[in-house]
Amino acid sequence: MDARLNLFGNPIAAKVMKHLVSANKVIADSTLPAATQHLVRIRASQINGCGFCTDMHTKDAAHAGETSARLNLVAAWREATVFTDAERAALELTEQGTRIADAAGGVPDETWANAAKHYDEDQLAALVSLIAVINAFNRANVVVRQPAGDYQPGQFG
Repeated sequence: MDARLNLFGNPIAAKVMKHLVSANKVIADSTLPAATQHLVRIRASQINGCGFCTDMHTKDAAHAGETSARLNLVAAWREATVFTDAERAALELTEQGTRIADAAGGVPDETWANAAKHYDEDQLAALVSLIAVINAFNRANVVVRQPAGDYQPGQFG
């Protein structure tokens, strides 16, 4: 199976992807915990049905030392006992921010307040930016039907 469009081969798409990758670097260099970043990327990718990103971010998280128990339970985080309260708040904000169209009025104040109890302003800025960026990557990959399964950790540098 081949993608409909090579997002890094087409000059216009490649320019856009380059900016998303740069934004992702800013987030990666923030004080938002790396484990939280992995969980957010995985959960948004699961919700959006992005096989490529789910494959990539699950493998990257495992490579970074994330446990299989936690990786296997991301989709069921509400019932799982393996996540911290801060991670739960980030996962809730991720779900609400990814499913904006499902909620009239956007992200509830309660969800935001819960995240704000666990993260400072810079971390919240990184978290909001991460949710936006991973959703952009997910949507691009889903639209072009980017194949999943062959990703190797660190493959993109």
